[in-house]
Amino acid sequence: MARRWFEPVDLDELNALNDRDMISRLGLVYTAIGDAHLEAEFTIDERTRQPFGLLHGGVSCAVSESMGSIAANLCVDRSRYGCVGVELNASHLSGASAGRVQARCHPLRVGRRMHVWQTDLFDAEGRQLCVSRLTVAVVTARDGPRSD
Repeated sequence: MARRWFEPVDLDELNALNDRDMISRLGLVYTAIGDAHLEAEFTIDERTRQPFGLLHGGVSCAVSESMGSIAANLCVDRSRYGCVGVELNASHLSGASAGRVQARCHPLRVGRRMHVWQTDLFDAEGRQLCVSRLTVAVVTARDGPRSD
């Protein structure tokens, strides 16, 4: 697959994008950048478990949305466009209560106005925990935040 990124990006830059936001508080760290995919890891611990001791499904969704949004925004000229999530669906395939989780995000479609990104989460033994699909809209960049 051809390189998807609009500009070159490195792991330090990628991890700095999440500095001081919700995802950094969950312990997500980007570990690899391919020509058309991102990889990251986090640990199942007190930050990422639901009350019954398993990986919280909302964490899986947050990781998927964050990785897909960042990947989509890396594909466009950020001085002209931005990518915003419009739909996320996730299937939680297996539970896990401890250990490292590996996440891999790759494009299903990268169009001029819409992207679709799939994120797969696996435990350390290679069992798939979650598969999700994020649809993002490519919108014209705005100057500053909206006031309405």
